[in-house]
Amino acid sequence: MDIKKIKYAVIGYPVGHSLSPQMQNAGFEAIGAGSPYIKVEVAAGYLEGFVDFARQHLNGFNITVPHKQNIIPFLDEIEPNAQRGGSVNTVIIKNGQLYGCSTDGYGLEMALDEAFKLKVKDASVLFIGCGGAVKGVSFYFASQSAAKLFFVNRTVQTAEILGTELRSNFPGLETACCAINDDSRIAEFAKQANVVIQATSLGLNPQDPMPVNPELIKHLPYYDTIYKPTALLTKMRELGASTADGRTMLLHQGARSFEIWTGQSAPLNEMRRALEEGINSRTSTSKTWLLSDLLNTII
Repeated sequence: MDIKKIKYAVIGYPVGHSLSPQMQNAGFEAIGAGSPYIKVEVAAGYLEGFVDFARQHLNGFNITVPHKQNIIPFLDEIEPNAQRGGSVNTVIIKNGQLYGCSTDGYGLEMALDEAFKLKVKDASVLFIGCGGAVKGVSFYFASQSAAKLFFVNRTVQTAEILGTELRSNFPGLETACCAINDDSRIAEFAKQANVVIQATSLGLNPQDPMPVNPELIKHLPYYDTIYKPTALLTKMRELGASTADGRTMLLHQGARSFEIWTGQSAPLNEMRRALEEGINSRTSTSKTWLLSDLLNTII
């Protein structure tokens, strides 16, 4: 591939599973820009090398685990909510300067609207898990005037720290947290919540247990950030709950990245179709580049 045609990328470690190239290139092709988006596997110690390459050759890139926090020291500027949330998933490059932002919160906001007609403004949201993605999303939701954010987490102290940070930045926000096995508190939160969002990694493997008792939350719309059937998602459907999985969040956060880079409205239909094809086939058809491959092409 001609290095001059590569203008965008997603980086992670590992990154081979990523469907972002299929989705993003469908968008770029729809506006007549070809297929300029690739995925690059970048190990932790090689971020600086990738950033040097990006400054010279790319117009932007996405970041997935484990680099959403690690990329921040290499950025020239970062949007306030991404800074507070300590997570960046999108970088736009202009004149060699890297500007970082996060589209995770926007992506989930649009996904909840699409799935449940739920608006974040004035909503009470129950999160299961409060890792890096939830931290960034919760700061975005707070900025969009969410009313209450509840956090159910294996490590309560982590959730308490997040709640304290949120309230200090958004004084009108209410937060509360409890342990993942505290059924009585979870039931109390569920009575006040408008939606429950499952954001742990439980369910990636078929043998994973359900993170919470589904009977406690079965009356709520349920959104699972994992985009394949997890045990809890399957059970919630059996119980008759309104449910959705993470593919719509992936679609809308990717679409927002596309708009940030191009200044054009994202071709959602084309991007959705490509994403669905990738998920249904359970394969990523795009090549995984190593950073060394890229560097060797420009020597």
